[in-house]
Amino acid sequence: MPNPKRRHSKQRTAKRRSHDFLTPTGLSECPNCHERKLPHRACRKCGTYKGRGVLVTKEAN
Repeated sequence: MPNPKRRHSKQRTAKRRSHDFLTPTGLSECPNCHERKLPHRACRKCGTYKGRGVLVTKEAN
């Protein structure tokens, strides 16, 4: 197995790791209850998706 001849500098390691951070999730607003939700998914608060009720929630009852 080949081994590295010289040690990588801290700067080189930091440059490689500069893209390893986590990005925040892209949230959209529910048009019915204006709660933040994931796009293309039913709202957990009111249970609607594309203007119609698809989930039964405690708040909807």
